[in-house]
Amino acid sequence: MKALLFWAALFGAVFCEETFVGDQVLRIRASTDEQIQQLLSLESLQLDYWKAPRSVDSPVDVRVPFPSVQNVKAFLEHNGIEYEIMIDDLQTLLDEEKEEISFSQTLESRSGTFNFGTYHTLDNIYKAIEGLTAAYSGLITRQQIGTSYEGRPLYVLKFSTGGSNRPAIWLDAGIHSREWVTQATALWTVNQLASQYKRDASITSLLDQMDVYILIVTNPDGYVYTHTDNRMWRKTRSKKSGSLCVGADPNRNWDAGFGGPGTSANPCSDTYHGPSAESEVEVKSVANFIRNHGNFKAFLTIHSYSQLLMYPFGYKCTNPADKTELDAVAKSAANAITSLYGTKYTVGTICTTIYQASGGSIDWSYDYGIKYSFAFELRDTGRYGFVLPASQIIPTAEETWLGLKKIFEHVRDNPY
Repeated sequence: MKALLFWAALFGAVFCEETFVGDQVLRIRASTDEQIQQLLSLESLQLDYWKAPRSVDSPVDVRVPFPSVQNVKAFLEHNGIEYEIMIDDLQTLLDEEKEEISFSQTLESRSGTFNFGTYHTLDNIYKAIEGLTAAYSGLITRQQIGTSYEGRPLYVLKFSTGGSNRPAIWLDAGIHSREWVTQATALWTVNQLASQYKRDASITSLLDQMDVYILIVTNPDGYVYTHTDNRMWRKTRSKKSGSLCVGADPNRNWDAGFGGPGTSANPCSDTYHGPSAESEVEVKSVANFIRNHGNFKAFLTIHSYSQLLMYPFGYKCTNPADKTELDAVAKSAANAITSLYGTKYTVGTICTTIYQASGGSIDWSYDYGIKYSFAFELRDTGRYGFVLPASQIIPTAEETWLGLKKIFEHVRDNPY
């Protein structure tokens, strides 16, 4: 295996201006449709729904700001709605997260090696990309496919062993900026994919026949904002004329049932779909790249959390034409994930597995003609949610890799 000798000390202080002292994350279990409607009435309090109210079959995870904690609990108790405290004080976890990052950076500066098992700033991730492309220059090239709203490059890493217009696989992460384990997993996956070529027969066969493109940070502006201002930021950072609210949900902005169920027309909402399909330059850049390439056979996207492996559709509650095959592939990948550490994944369409949500990327890619379109929701199931401890990055990436390999192999062996 090639040693990565190109890592300089990677620094970057992490300070969040917005604090979450006393904020609690509650898991709420509604038992009737009436209780679901009662929970929806709480949205006027601008609570941060990590898992929104959808049905009695799915628990609701919500971050409640400290000033509203007692009122929300009283409301739930008055209406006989069960709840439990998942996170007692969110800021405590965020403080621990910052301490771990600072400690890891100190170790990196002393050792000169990059730590894939910690969370990194965007600058550090881009430096890591430079190191990987240098270390594996015969296999990886860096391509800029666009520029974010605030002017940051969108870097895709292309894995190729030669040839032109070869069939390809797309993989992206970090479209929702606060889902830090996704960017970390994608970066680990880049290193793993590169280091296993000529060592792992399956990966060697894959890259001898197909190209793989990986976009580690799909929403760089939002990701930077989670490190500097608001750790819980989800959207892009675009500004809209006539609105004081910033950003749109980039996974509600694709041209697939745009503006339909599971989205919001309110620019202040975390699920705001944007003024039009592909209004967000980050989404448009990826969509244009996929269209211009013209030979993608798989479109994979990594989210967190909930431990799900899903396929279309989300904007409508009907099965895709290829449901039988997609379900079998997803179940095979989920079983592979479970085989390593026992992590259980649920498989199904977006609509039946999580909730109806329009304007999503894998619905768009499937409608565009890319049959093998899958979305991962990584660890965990709610104990930590979006603040998964860094100690779980490597185990998460390792098990996810096994699932990705299953999909890679199926796509390689089943051209269409």
